[in-house]
Amino acid sequence: TRQTGVKIQMTNGGFCPGGQCVGAACSPLSVRSGDRYIPTRAGSNWSINFHYANENCHSPSQNHKAKDASTESGKGQRSPFSLLRSPRKPARKISKIPFKVLDAPELQDDFYLNLVDWSAGNLLSVGLGACVYLWSACTSQVTRLCDLSVDGDSVTSVCWNERGSLVAVGTHKGYVQIWDAAGGRKLSSLEGHSARVGALAWNGEQLSSGSRDRVILQRDVRSPPGAERRLQGHRQEVCGLKWSPDHQHLASGGNDNKLLVWNSSSLLPMQQYSDHLAAVKAIAWSPHQHGLLASGGGTADRCLRFWNTLTGQPLQSTDTGSQVCNLAWSKHANELVSTHGYSQNQILVWKYPSLTQVAKLTGHSYRVLYLAVSPDGEAIVTGAGDETLRFWNVFSKTRCTKESKSVLNLFTRIR
Repeated sequence: TRQTGVKIQMTNGGFCPGGQCVGAACSPLSVRSGDRYIPTRAGSNWSINFHYANENCHSPSQNHKAKDASTESGKGQRSPFSLLRSPRKPARKISKIPFKVLDAPELQDDFYLNLVDWSAGNLLSVGLGACVYLWSACTSQVTRLCDLSVDGDSVTSVCWNERGSLVAVGTHKGYVQIWDAAGGRKLSSLEGHSARVGALAWNGEQLSSGSRDRVILQRDVRSPPGAERRLQGHRQEVCGLKWSPDHQHLASGGNDNKLLVWNSSSLLPMQQYSDHLAAVKAIAWSPHQHGLLASGGGTADRCLRFWNTLTGQPLQSTDTGSQVCNLAWSKHANELVSTHGYSQNQILVWKYPSLTQVAKLTGHSYRVLYLAVSPDGEAIVTGAGDETLRFWNVFSKTRCTKESKSVLNLFTRIR
C-alpha cells in the first residue's frame, strides 16, 4: 500500500534469486572405440570433432553404437568425420516483460542519486523520500529501516557492504549514516560533506562517498570520526563511484563530464578520461578482465565507452541513442546491461566485446535511473521516476570462457 511504500504484483510466479536451484548438469563420459576402421587424417576438421566429442552427452553404449554406425556408413569414404556436425547452441531467450513489479512511491526522478541496491543477503534497499525500506526477495517482507524526516532530511543514496550486513545511507544534508540491517539500528552518522551525498561505494571496511560539494571522502568505518582521506579532482557534483574487483582502484564520475581513476593510496587521480560530453554516472568494472572499465554518458553524450586502465588507453565506444543512467556486468558471462533515460527509457543487454545487443526491454515510462543485480547474478531490478521497481531475468549462469593467457592480451592478470 502507499502507507508501507510497497505493492506487489506477481506476473510469473514466485521469486527467490538467492536460491540454490541448479539445473541438471551434463557429465563428460569416456567414449569407447573399436579397431574396425582407421580413418585417414586428410580432410578432417579436428576442431569440430573435438567439440563434438566434448559437448555431446550420451551413455557409453550409445556412443559405441553411434561410432559403429558412422564407421559402417563411412566405408569407402575419405573420412567418417565428415558426417559429424557441431551441435548448435540454442539461442538464449530473454523475457521482455518483468517477472515482478513493485510500487515505489516517492522514488525520486533525479539523475544524480543512487537509491536502489541489492545485498549479498538478498535484501533490496530502496530510498523513498525520507525513508529507507528493506524488501526481502525471498519472503517479500517489507521493513522500514529509517526515517530521516524527524531531522528534516531525505535519502540521496544507499549502498550495501559486501557481506550484506551494513547499509550506508547518504543524505541531502551531507551526512553518511551506517545502519545495521539485521538489528535495525544506526551505528554512526559521519559528517564531512557540505552538500548532498549522491554516490557511495564500499571497499572492505572502507567507505567512499561522493557529494555535490565535489569532494570524495574515504573513511574506515572502524576508525573514530574525523579520520578520512579527501579526494579532490572533480569540478562539479560527484554522481558515480565504483571500486574495482581487486579493491585497488576507485573510479569516479562527475557532472563535469570526467571519469577519474584513483589508487588506494594517492590523493590525486592516477588517470583522467575526458571523452564523454555529458555527466558520467554509469560506471562498471568488468569482473572478467582485469583493468577493464565501462562508463556511460548523459543526454548530450549517450555513449558507452570502454577503457584499459592498465595502459590508460580507450578501447571502443558505441552510441546507445539515449542518456546512459547505469551499467552492470554479468557475473557469469561477458555481457553487460545498461539502463537509459531521454528519450527511450529502455534497458539494453550487450555482448562484449562485439557490443551486439542481446535484448531491448521497455516498460518504464520515466528515465530508468536505478539498477541493481541479484546476488546470484541472474536477475536485475530497475527503478524509475514512474515510481515502480521492475524485476527482469536478463543474465544466464553460464560461465564465460577463460580469458586468453597470451602475452599479447592487455588484460592478462598481472600481480
